[in-house]
Amino acid sequence: MNRHHVLNFTIVMTHLICVVLLCVPFVFASLPSLNDTSTHTLDASNCPSCNTRTLWNILLSCGLTLFACTWTAIHPNIPGMDEGKLAITSRRLCIMVIALIAPELMITWATRQFLSAREAAKAFNDKFCADRAKTHGDDRDTSERTVTLVSDISEASASSGAPRHAEFKGWTITHGFFAWMGGFMLYVDGKPRATLTPDELQYYVRQRSVDMPVISEAEIEDRSKGDGLSKGIAILQLAWFDTQLIARYIHNLPITLLEIDTLAVAALTCISYGLWWKKPKGVGCPYIVHLKASATLPDRLTYDNANILPADPSNSYGSSHSRRIKLYLTYPFLSLMGIIVKISPRAARSRRVPSLGGYSSVWDRPASDTGLIVLITGCFSGIVFGGIHCLGWNYFFHRHTEDILWRTTSLGVICAPVVISLDTLSYMRHWKTLKIFGFPLGLIASLIYIAARVTLIVLMILSLRSLPTGVYDTVAWTRFIPHL
Repeated sequence: MNRHHVLNFTIVMTHLICVVLLCVPFVFASLPSLNDTSTHTLDASNCPSCNTRTLWNILLSCGLTLFACTWTAIHPNIPGMDEGKLAITSRRLCIMVIALIAPELMITWATRQFLSAREAAKAFNDKFCADRAKTHGDDRDTSERTVTLVSDISEASASSGAPRHAEFKGWTITHGFFAWMGGFMLYVDGKPRATLTPDELQYYVRQRSVDMPVISEAEIEDRSKGDGLSKGIAILQLAWFDTQLIARYIHNLPITLLEIDTLAVAALTCISYGLWWKKPKGVGCPYIVHLKASATLPDRLTYDNANILPADPSNSYGSSHSRRIKLYLTYPFLSLMGIIVKISPRAARSRRVPSLGGYSSVWDRPASDTGLIVLITGCFSGIVFGGIHCLGWNYFFHRHTEDILWRTTSLGVICAPVVISLDTLSYMRHWKTLKIFGFPLGLIASLIYIAARVTLIVLMILSLRSLPTGVYDTVAWTRFIPHL
C-alpha cells in the first residue's frame, strides 16, 4: 500500500463523514417521532395489567437478545492448560462487556483473526500441497480446499528410519483459526513448552523438527463446543427482535431507546458472528506436537515471555508508574483494534495465546493491504453503530437537554471511529500525526467516543423512568413467532 492509496482513503472517508453529518439531521428530522408525537407518558412502576407487555418484558427481550448476540457470538481463544473454569468464564465475561460497550472493536478483532486464518491456511497449502495445488489451480478458496497429498518418504528419510507420514489434507480456514487461537502446543521431552504460531509450526515442520500434525476439519469441529442448535437459537432470537421492531414501526408504535441500542449492538455483533462462523468455539485443549529427539531445542518462541512492558528499564514506558498503568489500560483496546498484540504475564505463565490476540502482525508488511482493510471495516462499523442510534433523533425526551445530548452523542459515535482510523493509519505508517495541546487526535477522539457511549447508556436508563403509553402495546401476530 502506497501513499497514493492512503491519500485516496483519507479523502473518501472525509467526504463520507461530511455527507453523514449533513444528511442525518435532515433525514431524521423528517421522520415521524418514535413516540407518535404524543406527550402522554406512563410511569414504568404503574403499568396497567391490561397492556400487552410490561417494562419487564421489554427488559427481558432486550437482555436475552444482547446475551444471544454477545455471549453466543464470542469465540475465545484456547485457555491455558492449568486454568480453572472461573478464570475462563470471567475472561469471557470481560470480552462480553467490551462487545456490549464497543461492538466495533469486536468487528476489527474478528476481521484480523479471519484474515490471519485465511493467510495461514493459504501458506500451508502453498508449502505442503504445492504439487497438487498446481494440478487443481492456485486460486481456489482455502475455505473450500480438500486437496489431499500423500507424503512420500525421501531417500534420506528412508535411510534414517523416519516414520512415514499419514495422509495430509490441505488446510481450510478452520485450520487457520485453530492454529492462531493456540491449537498446537509444542512438547519437549513429554512436557509442554509453548504454544506455536502458524509460522513457527510451519518452520519446524519444514526443518523436520516435528511431524506434520494431521488433524482434519471434522476433528477440529468435534473439539468445538459450538453447535447448530446454539447458533440457530441466537439467530431465531435476533430475527424475532428485528421483526417485532419493524412491525412496531409499520403500526406507528413507539420504540424505546433501549431497543434501539439493542438493535445497534445486535447488528454489529452479527458481522462478528459471520467472520467467526468457521472458528472453533470453546475448545478446551490444544493438539500436541512433539519435538523430535534429534531436533535442536528452540531458544525463544513467540508466547514464551510477557511483553506488555518494555524489557529496557530506561524506556519511558518503564520509567514511570503512570506509564505502566497507561499501558495496562490501553493494551486491550490496541489489541482489539489489531494494532499490536501484548502478552500478559498470566498468558505467558499459562502457555496460551493472549485473550485478545490470535492474529498475525500485518503492520510490519508495508505492501500489505490487510491493515487498511481492518481500519475501513472498523470505521464503517462505527458509522453504522452511530447511525442506528440516530433512529432516536425524534424521540420524546422530558427535557430539551436530553434531546440535544442524544443527538450530539449519536453524531459523536459516528465521527470518532473515522478520526481514530485516520490517526491510527498515520501512526502505524510513521507519518506526522496531528496533536491538540500535545495529545494525539486519535486519543482525543477515543475519549470523546467513551464519553458519548456512556452518555447514551445513561440516557437510555433515564428514559425508562416514564415511557409513552404506546410502548406497552404490541403487534399481536409477533407473539406467535418462537423466541426466548
